[in-house]
Order: sequence, then C-alpha cells, then structure tokens
Amino acid sequence: MEKKLSRVANTFTPSPIQELSHLAQRCNAINLAEGFPDFPAAPAIKSAAVSAINSDFNQYRHVQGICELLARNAKEMYGLEVDPDTDIAICCGQTEAFAAAMFAIIDPGDEVVLFDPCYETYEGCIRLAGGIPVYVALEPPHWTLDAEKFMSSFTGRTKAVILNRFIHCVVFFWNNPTGKVFTWNELEIIAEACRSRDCLAVTDEVYEHITYDNVKHVTLSLLPGMQQRTIITSSVSKTFGVTGWRIGWAIANPIVASAIRNIHVKLTDSAPAPFQEAALTALSSGPDYFESLRRDYESKRDYSIQLLTGIGFQIRFKPQGSFFLFAELPESSPLSDVGASLALTDPKTKVAFLTLIIPCLLVLMVQVEYVKHLIEQAGVVAVPGRGFFHFNSVSSESEESLSACHDYQKRYIRFAFCKSSATLEAAAQGLSELVDTKGCLNLPPPCKTDT
Repeated sequence: MEKKLSRVANTFTPSPIQELSHLAQRCNAINLAEGFPDFPAAPAIKSAAVSAINSDFNQYRHVQGICELLARNAKEMYGLEVDPDTDIAICCGQTEAFAAAMFAIIDPGDEVVLFDPCYETYEGCIRLAGGIPVYVALEPPHWTLDAEKFMSSFTGRTKAVILNRFIHCVVFFWNNPTGKVFTWNELEIIAEACRSRDCLAVTDEVYEHITYDNVKHVTLSLLPGMQQRTIITSSVSKTFGVTGWRIGWAIANPIVASAIRNIHVKLTDSAPAPFQEAALTALSSGPDYFESLRRDYESKRDYSIQLLTGIGFQIRFKPQGSFFLFAELPESSPLSDVGASLALTDPKTKVAFLTLIIPCLLVLMVQVEYVKHLIEQAGVVAVPGRGFFHFNSVSSESEESLSACHDYQKRYIRFAFCKSSATLEAAAQGLSELVDTKGCLNLPPPCKTDT
C-alpha cells in the first residue's frame, strides 16, 4: 500500500515532539518535551467557553468580533492599520493559518527561506504546497544572523522568508527552540532582502506576549514597506494556555488574506465555534494579564536555568522569549558522540520507547541515548535538539569544515518550562537523581551497539 501514498506523504514521519509527549504519558514521566501548560487556563476564559456551549454556539460559525478585536489590538499595541473586514482570516490555530498561507502563496518549485534551527511544522507545510525549504544556519551560541550567508540563500525561485517561532519579534524575532530574538539590525537585513528581491515574509507571532528582560514585541510589518508583504500568523494557544482550542488567524494584505480564508474554508470550513466565542473574552484581556503572564514565565525560565546549570548543562544563550530552553550537554558528556543503545531496563519503558520513538527518531540517534537516560533514570522527558537542525542549511564552507562546524548540532536538548511549579519541582527532584556527590551529572559510559 505504500506505493499508493503520495511522494510527500512518504517523506513524513511521526512528530518526535508529540511521540515523546505520548511516551511521557505511557511511562508516567514528567513531560518537558511538548510546549503546552499543565496548569489551568484563566477561569473567565473557561467560563466563556462553557457559556458558549450551553448557549448552543456549536455549529459552523465565523465570529467577526475576533477580527474586530485583533484589528483594535494591532492598532493599540503596534500602530498597525488593519481592516477587520478584509485583512484577517480566522483559522484552526496558527498551524492551519501557516499551512493555508503556504498554499496561498507557494507554487511547486518555489523556494522558501527559513532560519535554522527551526520548528518542525514549517517544512511539512512548505513541502505539502510543493515548495522547497532552504535553511540558513544561525551561528551558535547566540544564534546570530550572517548577512552574507542569508543573502546567498536567495535565488530567482525564492518566494518567501519564514520568521519562525521564536525567531520573531522586534526589536526582535524569536525562535523555537532557542528563544533567540533578532536584533533591529538583523530585522532590517531581512526586510531589505524581502523588498529588494520582491519576496513575502511569513511570521509566527504566537509568543508576542511572552518576552523577557524588558524585551518588547514589535512586528516586522512595521518596518518600511513590509506591511503589504508580511503575513502574520498567530493564535490564542500560548498566550492564554489553551493549545487544544485551535483558534488562530492570519493577518495580511486583502488579496492574500482572502486567499487564506478561501483555503481555510476548503480545509476545515470553520474554527471551533464555542472557542471562537471564548476567544472574544481572551482577546479583551487588559495589560495586567499580559504582564502577569510575562512575569510568571520569566520566573519559570530563571528557575529552570538554575536547575539545569546546577547539574552540569550549559546554557550559553539565555532565551529572550517563548518557554523553551535549548540546553547544551556538558562538555564531558560521553553520550553526545555515541550511537544510542536501546537496552532499556524497565519493560514498560522499553516497549513504549521502541514502539513510539524509534521509527521517527532514527536520525536523532546521537541524542536519543541521553534522552533515554533522562526518561529511565530521572523520569523526565525532553526533546533531542538534533530534530530542529537541517543538513541542507546554506553554507559557503567546504563539506569537511561544514561537518566540523555542525558538530554542535549533536549537543542540544530542548526543555519546555511552561509547567506548574509542582511539575518543575518534581522534575528537579528527578534530575537530582543524576547528580553525583560532587554535584555533577552522573552519566553512564558510552554504550556499544552490536555490529
């Protein structure tokens, strides 16, 4: 039956992030893999959803009030003029908004520039639209943009640039998994490239309210000449802790927004009606809510950094936004350069690991050994960083030097800290089991696989 599948479908494998999240459930492990809160959403927002269901808002529905609030917020927060009647498409979460945007602007063979490391969903949407992802590697440890490398990624087939979560926000743009925020100069480089090459920019702004150290979000659309060529995608998921509600949107010029709306109708017809109604309450939140959100997550970030560095992880880049830490394995770690042994000792963990993880993580084997050790010994699930990197990243280096400079890709593990204090404390307790009497990570020797 595999021959009956499309070429694109045959290239897709299960999401490592979701599979690790499922593994956490099966093994009763602490889930620091997937970026969703495990604490309650605000009572007023939940009450609004319940009220909408009880009021029978349960059929196909377009809630124009969402567009009105988004336009108002864009004006008040960023000074953007957005027409709620023509410039906004409501979708089933940011993911569908992004996918519909790709279907709206990409033809087969068009190239799309992304920054590496990169959130996994973007490539799949680009390939489904027939596009070709072209990755530009950011330079560790601060994930800086090399202007020459970026400009060399453009060809006559380049159609768009993706400012991925969390490389997105201005004075900055943020990148999932790193929490990197672009500087103003970096954003000007990106904007100038889009203007001079007549390309579009697609931004993922789901973390616009989750920034730290006095960083303020200003959208790329505000740079000269960029509003008409920028597609903003976002959602209520991260800001309001309701990742399962699937209410998102795209904001673009009227022609593109209309195309996205038409595609959305063909794909899913309508975003969930009662949650659209509840989104009206969420989007009406005042400044106090957003400041409290930012302050709480900044505290969780700082706690998690202290925890991980205290047991030997290296955090050479302090995230400026989102709720992820891209932690580097200790320099002494014997697990960073070896293949993974699958000799899990706990039968339940072994079955779950083999059934769920191995099919989609073969490319990540260098780090699976370490993640496996975290699951078995600490009861904590994290994500191998290798899955966020791509081998086809643009580089002018020779293959030998490219291989050497990309060795860093093997050394990162992503932890999500969007969890309750109780969960983070339990993770701290589990991870403490890996610390020896000297306060260092007690790692097993490299495991040899049979040949």
